[in-house]
Amino acid sequence: MKTTVLTSLLLLAATMAADDWPRFLGPNADNISKETGLLNAFPKGGPREVFAKRIGTGYSPVSVRDGRVVVFHRVSKLLKVTESDTVPDILKYINGELAALKVKERVTLDGLKKAQFENQRRGYLLMPPEVAKHFDQEVVDCLDANTGKLLWRHAYPTTYEDPYGFNNGPRCCPLLTKDHCITYGAEGVLLCLDLKTGKQIWRRDILKEFKVVPNFFGVGSTPVLEDGLLITMVGGQPNSGMAALDVKTGKTVWESVGKDTWHKSPKLYWLGEPLVDWLGIEKQSSYAAPVIATVHGKRLAFCFMRQGLVALDPKTGKVFFKRWFRARTPESVNASNPMVVDDMVFCTSCYYSEGSFVLKIKKDLSGYEEIWSTHKRRQTNRHHEEVLGIHWMTPIYHEGNLYASSGRNEPDGSFRCVEYKTGKLLWEVDESWNKFGGPTAKYGRSSLVMADGKFIVLGETGKLGLYKVDAKKPIELTSYKSPKLNFPCWGGPALANKKLYIRSEDHLVCFDLAKPGK
Repeated sequence: MKTTVLTSLLLLAATMAADDWPRFLGPNADNISKETGLLNAFPKGGPREVFAKRIGTGYSPVSVRDGRVVVFHRVSKLLKVTESDTVPDILKYINGELAALKVKERVTLDGLKKAQFENQRRGYLLMPPEVAKHFDQEVVDCLDANTGKLLWRHAYPTTYEDPYGFNNGPRCCPLLTKDHCITYGAEGVLLCLDLKTGKQIWRRDILKEFKVVPNFFGVGSTPVLEDGLLITMVGGQPNSGMAALDVKTGKTVWESVGKDTWHKSPKLYWLGEPLVDWLGIEKQSSYAAPVIATVHGKRLAFCFMRQGLVALDPKTGKVFFKRWFRARTPESVNASNPMVVDDMVFCTSCYYSEGSFVLKIKKDLSGYEEIWSTHKRRQTNRHHEEVLGIHWMTPIYHEGNLYASSGRNEPDGSFRCVEYKTGKLLWEVDESWNKFGGPTAKYGRSSLVMADGKFIVLGETGKLGLYKVDAKKPIELTSYKSPKLNFPCWGGPALANKKLYIRSEDHLVCFDLAKPGK
């Protein structure tokens, strides 16, 4: 069986090195790299560190293309500090950011001591007042992929604050074409920059321009490119949950999904609430990126939205079918990308044991047959285990099986292999850690990249490991815990030209994974 997630590379492919990582989840949006000659085990002390640098907050994974790595983050007037942070290091970081922002002022030791004395938030440093006004900006940094040297920076003010107390940085991964760098900020700034210079080509303030009911975690769905159209989860009302924008101009080409899609449609498995009553105040956006795939000879955009899965035509926005899927509680969201294999699609959620489902799509694209689902199995066995309940990572499909990390909350984590067509659990490794004791040697919930017959595993605790790709049993080859990578490491790793780029909440580290002599 061969996966049909063959997202268009018309613009992405031009002049791109074979081993680049230019967008969310890699060249083919499947977390799979064709690179070979990678380490089978880490040397003592871990893989060689190419460069490391402190960055602003956020969960956005990095993207790599043509010798450039793009980091999307937020420089904040409230700086997270730890016991390992020295005063010289803090001063160097603050003044380095000011220089990159082209600000003349610099922070002195006396100014830092005063700010520290006046700060009342444990674990954070409030920037000195004379420079604080220059911070709280979303920042796009383009770095040299081999040295980490800053090539250009584009920054703009932001006021976003996460109401749940998570960090206020951006969530979406940069999308890189031959000429463009596209970012989507936490409060809805959709930006297209020149990849070589950082000059702004166009900008859209999505939340302001569309009638968007703000999400409580900020914007988190990375757009995808299909035949010159930027397929974007907007979340607007009444029928602009999804939109397509011309990548060259930023102009809206079509809008779709909303009241016309969901009103009076069935709420599957919601006992006592059989039909959707669309009020016009619904949050539509989720945190899963759209997935473009060819099914029955037709290109489809699979959009895993807050209400559930919608399959539409990426050229026109026409909806072919939808499938309701979400928990009843307000904080329920869908964050893991759909997985399309041939004429079937898999979706999963971690909230309140919603579990997963696999649908077989009809040849005329008008609907589907449910092959298996957690809810369907619970009709005969209410204690049926959810098998996979994935929070944010997208599973990796390989030779009929899904490999993924299941679990909702920080202490949770189970690395699992599941048969795609049946939902049968083949094996699992408990990677949960003690919430009150803090992260241990466990991975917790992890992100995966498959390359060279191995899984590169990045745990949310900062633990890095290699697993052999094996459907019969889990085989861990090696592991390493970098002191620079700490919880939460929620942005997935990027593998490009045998280098692994990992960001934590406030650090970017580049490791060399090449075998000696390769």
